[in-house]
Amino acid sequence: MKTNPVKQKLREGKPSFGTWLSLGNLHATRVLARSGFDWLTLDIEHSAFDWSHAATIFAAVADAGCVPLARVPEGDHYCIKRVLDAGAWGIVVPMVDTVEQAKVAIAAAKYPPEGNRSVGGGMHSMNFAATAGDYYLRANDEILVVLQTESPTGVENAEAIYRLPGCDAIFIGPNDLRFNMRAPDGAMPTPEEHEAMVQRVIEIGKKVDCPTGIHSMDPANALERAEQGMQFIAVGSDLRMMSTASQDVLKKLYPDDGEKDLARY
Repeated sequence: MKTNPVKQKLREGKPSFGTWLSLGNLHATRVLARSGFDWLTLDIEHSAFDWSHAATIFAAVADAGCVPLARVPEGDHYCIKRVLDAGAWGIVVPMVDTVEQAKVAIAAAKYPPEGNRSVGGGMHSMNFAATAGDYYLRANDEILVVLQTESPTGVENAEAIYRLPGCDAIFIGPNDLRFNMRAPDGAMPTPEEHEAMVQRVIEIGKKVDCPTGIHSMDPANALERAEQGMQFIAVGSDLRMMSTASQDVLKKLYPDDGEKDLARY
């Protein structure tokens, strides 16, 4: 059975870099899976993918030698079971604010006695080049569990959450964190306030020896975050790469047109 190289990098203190699959296009996914990213995360939280489509994407990524992950719509038993049985090598769980939410998500990703994941299926083992029997015995060691910190409440509970057995890494959703920091009158936090919250997460992760990460919009920022000690770092998305590349082309074709701005993803 294949081992999960992303989990190994995290254990060794090394950074891992991936990107988000927002389009879910099979051809684009196959190209990205061969490009050198450590992992690719299919964003099932914010994109309209069904389970069958997700299974095809996971298989394409795994067959290319990359690690397929899924951001689930919700950190419950149903969603986590479905993506793992469809062949994902790990999960990214949004909006984890409490220890109780974290425990539910971790348990759903683990077979008994460590968790309560139901036993069945065959797609999961195919993506690990294993028999179903071998998968059932070793999946708990290879499935990656990444919990998202996306609110001040999550940061307040961070130390207890990050200490939980089975939490492999923490991932900051910077946009949700920013919006959840809004004042009662709707005022956004300042960039300095937002960054201070991010730094608190990094500090707590180091304190309890839990890898942290964030979604960066460009390689320079991703490398800066790695220098700060983050290890699970997303760089843009397939949608952003397409839109920024097309914007660069259009700027050359229409240099005097300042209204065309496609790089918003």
